[in-house]
Amino acid sequence: MKSEPTYPLLETVDLPADLRELDEAQLPALADELRRFLIATVAKTGGHLAAGLGTVELTLALHYIYDTPGDRLVWDVGHQTYPHKILTGRRQLMHTLRQQGGLSGFPKREESEYDTFGVGHSSTSVSAALGMAVAAARLGLDNKAVAIIGDGALSAGMAFEALNNAGDVDADLLVILNDNDMSISNNVGAMSSYLTRILSGKVYTSMREGSKTVLSTMRPMWELARRAEEHVKGMIMPGTLFEELGFQYFGPIDGHDLKTLIPTLRNLSKQKGPRFLHVITHKGKGFEPAEDNPCFYHGVTPFDPVTGEIKSKKSGAKTYTQIFGDWLCDMAARDDRLVAITPAMCEGSGMVEFSKQFPDRYFDVGIAEQHALTFAAGLACEGVKPVVAIYSTFLQRAYDQLIHDICLQNLPVLLAIDRAGIIGADGATHAGSFDISFLRTVPNITIMAPADENECRQLLTTGFELDGPAAIRYPRGAGTGVEVASKLEPLPIGEGEIRRQGQKVAILAFGPVLAAALVAAEKINATVANMRFIKPLDETLIKELAKKHDLLVTIEENAIAGGAGSGVAEYLAGAGINIKIIHLGLPDKFVSHGSQQELQAEFGLDAEGIHRQILRALPAQLDGILESAYT
Repeated sequence: MKSEPTYPLLETVDLPADLRELDEAQLPALADELRRFLIATVAKTGGHLAAGLGTVELTLALHYIYDTPGDRLVWDVGHQTYPHKILTGRRQLMHTLRQQGGLSGFPKREESEYDTFGVGHSSTSVSAALGMAVAAARLGLDNKAVAIIGDGALSAGMAFEALNNAGDVDADLLVILNDNDMSISNNVGAMSSYLTRILSGKVYTSMREGSKTVLSTMRPMWELARRAEEHVKGMIMPGTLFEELGFQYFGPIDGHDLKTLIPTLRNLSKQKGPRFLHVITHKGKGFEPAEDNPCFYHGVTPFDPVTGEIKSKKSGAKTYTQIFGDWLCDMAARDDRLVAITPAMCEGSGMVEFSKQFPDRYFDVGIAEQHALTFAAGLACEGVKPVVAIYSTFLQRAYDQLIHDICLQNLPVLLAIDRAGIIGADGATHAGSFDISFLRTVPNITIMAPADENECRQLLTTGFELDGPAAIRYPRGAGTGVEVASKLEPLPIGEGEIRRQGQKVAILAFGPVLAAALVAAEKINATVANMRFIKPLDETLIKELAKKHDLLVTIEENAIAGGAGSGVAEYLAGAGINIKIIHLGLPDKFVSHGSQQELQAEFGLDAEGIHRQILRALPAQLDGILESAYT
């Protein structure tokens, strides 16, 4: 019988205060246990693995040197924080990670006082930590503020906006770049580590600050000294940009070398002003499968902790993401005007094959959603047909560009909105709860929601062929398994269809909720309409349904407030049609984490929940329906 792994040192550390009681020589052994515990945990629960494996030593060093939670650590992006969670009182709850009612997969202020800032989207840490640093100064507190930014988060403009501001206000802030791209690994070594220890130490700092005071009275000499320092440091480290922004730059250093990390952080913690530490880490460190394929092990389902083999069986049906990827290649082969854009989500958006087949028509712009949309607008101005593949939650970050740069100019840009609706284990920061609501208000855009995989392909074609902005939203995960036609055929704009004819009650389904609606409708003999288009609505179909039924039910995986159902109600009110109507969708709250099935049941969007809510809303005079519902 295989024995359970043991973690004798880790089990003595419940909180960072316990960690700080350890001898520094014990930390490498603790790092080893922490890494093994992390692998064993995520192997059971699934989740983000590779990034956390890369931050084990950095996390230990930060909590060892800084007096957390008084000192503020702001992580960016949040999937690097599993080691942080383990060391901050949540080790025994890690088996609940990303499960309904369990730990979040991201930092969450309600979960722990050590989670100083909620992080799901990237590139927010410098802004938040700067706010904390300025607040501490205003309140007369000695709290330190540290932003740990990595996994590509520095590629977003917001991070540079914050760096620019931080240098200007001379804030007491340390920014740590967790660079796991390995692009400058040659800079990591004994000489670089030695220089960083020297540059962060008391002697150098005293000389530097003292020379500033003396030379500041002699401007020509001060300028000469400043330039000399920048040029000398620029020859041995890539810090000139950050120095120009007002930061004192240190690094790069090996983020897995505790003998370098600990003294460097100790030195930097005693300094004031904007400081920038460049740390090199290896994503997936300590787990060979993740080291070899960090992208695959970025986020995983349960796996074998020894071999790395994924345990879950894949559904036979294609995912909507795969349907989009296939369509993209097929449409590109037919129309050479098509180019595809992604803000750093090539794999997640299903664009790997396209990037191989059409490399000169594929653009990964990094974590830069705002730039992605305006870049697409510029392409469209010149007759190119851009397709922007973007998650619903990330589209929120580019709302201004959507309105001003695309829709106001009525440019033909197609938004392929993945992960729309209930997202599952990633929780509130990733849920696609709002895209219908914020898209509906914008003029010129056509908004579509396919009910199945084949319709997804058809509506993608429809949106691409439009001479104006278009958006198609589709969910995470597999479809219903319908046959997908090979042809690229569009559907008529603004036309829905009746999928089931019934009596008294008419269900208007927007998107894949159609499948559950059809099951619920069988129990009460309801009519079911597959609406397909959110904007423009099929007003003719809505009017006909209202004329022949006593109750209308709209269903969508989006916030009820301002959603597709709101659009139906607005039309009925404007047309003077008086009929009882109920809206099923996401309530006025943020959707927490759990499986998609659990969350659909929680919000009454599965077949049973739809049936239950319709019965509750039925007028008393509809005795026939009530009777048939219980027979």
